[in-house]
Amino acid sequence: MISLMRSSIAMLILTAGMLANAKADQQLPDQPFVLGYTGALSYAPGENVEFHLSSSEPTVDLTIARLGSETVELYRQEGVACHPQTIPDRASSDGCGWPVTFNWQLPANCKSGYYQVTMKSLGKDPASGTMFFIVRGAESGSTAKILLQLSTNTYNAYTNWGGHSLYGYHDRDGIQGHEVSFDRPIQSQFGKWELPFVRWAEANGYELDYAANSDLEFRPEILKQYKLVLSVGHDEYWSSPMRDHLEQYIRNGGNVAFFSGNTCCWQVRSSSDGRRITSWKQTPNMDPIYRNGDQHLLSTAWSHHLVDRPENQLTGVGFLWGGYHRSHGQFMDGSGAFTVHRPDHWMLDGTGMKKADLFGGKDTIVGYECDGCEMEWVDDLPFPTHRDGTPESFEIVGTCQARWAPGDSYWYDRFPKDRIGAAVLGSYTSAGGGTVVTAGTTDWAHGLGGNDPVVMQVTRNVLDRLSKD
Repeated sequence: MISLMRSSIAMLILTAGMLANAKADQQLPDQPFVLGYTGALSYAPGENVEFHLSSSEPTVDLTIARLGSETVELYRQEGVACHPQTIPDRASSDGCGWPVTFNWQLPANCKSGYYQVTMKSLGKDPASGTMFFIVRGAESGSTAKILLQLSTNTYNAYTNWGGHSLYGYHDRDGIQGHEVSFDRPIQSQFGKWELPFVRWAEANGYELDYAANSDLEFRPEILKQYKLVLSVGHDEYWSSPMRDHLEQYIRNGGNVAFFSGNTCCWQVRSSSDGRRITSWKQTPNMDPIYRNGDQHLLSTAWSHHLVDRPENQLTGVGFLWGGYHRSHGQFMDGSGAFTVHRPDHWMLDGTGMKKADLFGGKDTIVGYECDGCEMEWVDDLPFPTHRDGTPESFEIVGTCQARWAPGDSYWYDRFPKDRIGAAVLGSYTSAGGGTVVTAGTTDWAHGLGGNDPVVMQVTRNVLDRLSKD
């Protein structure tokens, strides 16, 4: 009896110790560091930007530059007083809670765009780092008719700083997180996905306004001021209000071009005024709302039968009918190019393309993650079956084979294991007159970066046709 009591007491002490350790702050980096994040993802000109900084050195130099066709430095501040800040154990999900270190008021004439803040600490052990914020248009649609909403939810989902991301492969504990905060240093993916598009578009005279993913959720009123909304690169994580607002924009006659892939694949839920997103991905039965009747809001794949709102209904295509090309071991010797099926489609005007021609392979415009639709072939032409949610007016312009990696789809009980899908380039027009174009690939902008003449002409055709009054 005494030994049992001793064992119980020891277990209580051990449990208490484990709980205490679980709540302990994380260790600061061993090497010199400078880290930071801003108080919001996007700002209007004239608003105050709050910087939350942490540094191993007592002062930090800040440089703020707009990244576009050219990198334009807008502001420089040397010797900003700084301190090392604690990293809470749940920093990745709950945020850091660091105090405001520095404030800067945006100029009233500040140009809309993506702004990179470069941080450099001074002293005997220098360090550097970056963070970002977005400037929206001063008056939405007044100078630009095209809105580029950046994939900021995806940036956050892949960031494992502070412990967790929405992926297990690089997690601190080797497990997948289910909640991620913007109140921590975020690893931006802008340079990888959107920047090649931005450089090309701005260099070719296209005026763009910029926004964050969450602006579609919390500032939907800005949409009606634009003729065309763009998604570029890897736009994977969407909340229900984001999608509701953009679909209403399309029904009202607005145009959207998805020069992106894996688009709107996972449903997320926003909280903390948009500073946090939740996703249970492959385990919807673990989502806290699983049993409360709101299964259409489950933070899992939009194409999951419990949600029953496949992304095809928005974009025309979806990841369940796409997969990987020259990635994850799938079609590693593939062409990286689209095969043309309907050369007379307006998207191909001026390209000189003929049926069965290939384009984009030099720059692998079909790569990494791809979206497609269920197709049937009639007289050597592909047609959507529409059984997967693809709109009735959708036309398939080009395709390239894609496939899910073995095991990648096994979590979903209705996925056929032997499916070969495709990246699908196509378009549809809504009943309200809104036109939607999809490239069905994350890597379309590679062709712009490589000056592929067909990719550039198709992009011009889309921007010119859909952004005009």
